[in-house]
Amino acid sequence: MKYLNLLLSFLLVNSAIAQTGSIGIFEKNGDIGNPKNAGSAVYNINDQSYTLKGSGYNIWFARDEFQYLYKKIKGNFILTANFRFEGKGTEAHRKTGWMIRASADENSQHISATLHGDGLTVMQWRDFKGAEMKDPEDEIFARDSSYDVIQLERMGKLIFMRGAHMGKPLEMIGSYEMENLPDEVLAGLFVCSHNPDITEEVTVWNVRIDKPVGDDYNQSRDGVVGCRLETMNVFDGKRKVIWEKQGRFEAPNWMPDGRQLLFNMDGLLYKIPVTGGELTQLNTGSVKRNNNDHGISFNGKLLAISSSKEGVGSGGGSAVWVLPLKGGEPKLITPETPSYFHGWAPNNKELVYVAQRGGKNIYNIYRNSIKGGKEVALTDIGQGEHVDGCEYSPDGKYIYYNGSHTGNMQLWRIKADGTGREQLTFDEYKNWFPHISPDGKWIAFISFPPDIEKNSHPSYKRVMLRLMPATGGEPKVIAYLYGGQGTINVPSWSPDSRQIAFVSNSGN
Repeated sequence: MKYLNLLLSFLLVNSAIAQTGSIGIFEKNGDIGNPKNAGSAVYNINDQSYTLKGSGYNIWFARDEFQYLYKKIKGNFILTANFRFEGKGTEAHRKTGWMIRASADENSQHISATLHGDGLTVMQWRDFKGAEMKDPEDEIFARDSSYDVIQLERMGKLIFMRGAHMGKPLEMIGSYEMENLPDEVLAGLFVCSHNPDITEEVTVWNVRIDKPVGDDYNQSRDGVVGCRLETMNVFDGKRKVIWEKQGRFEAPNWMPDGRQLLFNMDGLLYKIPVTGGELTQLNTGSVKRNNNDHGISFNGKLLAISSSKEGVGSGGGSAVWVLPLKGGEPKLITPETPSYFHGWAPNNKELVYVAQRGGKNIYNIYRNSIKGGKEVALTDIGQGEHVDGCEYSPDGKYIYYNGSHTGNMQLWRIKADGTGREQLTFDEYKNWFPHISPDGKWIAFISFPPDIEKNSHPSYKRVMLRLMPATGGEPKVIAYLYGGQGTINVPSWSPDSRQIAFVSNSGN
């Protein structure tokens, strides 16, 4: 009994220490303004969600009362998360959302992206310490829309608020210029009951704090940009970060055993358990300049890679190779370069890839046997067009890809012999890299903003991952993230067709 009491005391003490230290990605939590009922914030490690409980009369007039979970951040950033109130609640104007705050003082300058219990979604602010809050009803920054996803972005003095319903793109709610907001601020999640006598609860998940970088993509080589390896259930949209580091890595494949992921980093390939853990390098022999185009055969025995190597190919650049999935010395498939692998045929004997041939600065889709031989061109596009991301359907009937045939980058499919071109998406976004689920029912793909150049897929942009039926139909958004090139270039479905893996980015 004495041992049991000591053990219980140890666990209680250490639990208290855990809650007074960092909580998930945040540094601290606490009640602002001394509300009547103490609040709390808990990080749920199993699903990487947060549970906040808080009281408080309001976040209004010249002072505030609420529970706050936050960290200090400098410079520009993007805050994104899903929010859900628990229970019916007592007050229509109970509040949750993201908040940027100059200090933890109850009358601090701040601006927030706020979701109310009755669905009102509003941007509200206090211009300077001790000032009265402005009535959002008099502004253009309020919508009675019950958004599921809330985003708050700082870009210098400008603060932008966006919201989204599940499955839909983010909508701009408003922007406001905050004068005299310090470079280093508090940023985080909050909940307020709008009634000092009660406590409200909110669950928040897919919580991401992203630091944008400039257009100099070479910054990533200096460790300025960090990467997160994530998995996501495509049907409920819940994401988990399983590994992250400063520096560049890209493009996860899901291994056939369903227990590991494969990705490229610093010219090499690595495996990691889907739950996170230690990395294991996959042996690619003398081929050690691997890029983010790699994939596993349908029978799970072979791996195709794209890599550059000194002295290989007639024009230098990337070539396609094949090796055993367990590792070994690769066999060169495309002596002529540049060539970038994208998909296996279901017969496990052929590959499809994009390549430039005949001295033309145009990429087309080609098919070739893994034994080598004469490649077959499956497309013949004109100057100014671009095709990429070619991938077979599991039944072998179609090859899916992205192409700018109509002047905007959209998803297409052709029959396996290259005939019967059919357009699948028809919107303003730049849609890339269609990946077909193993059961053949779904396409997961990445969508870039409309203002991206039509044949470009740059890094470090606000992008969406979307899902649609393989036969065509209305796409729905399954993730909002900061990423782009290297996020989902390769087939990344789990064997059970329920999850995908991808890489998101953030600066320091």
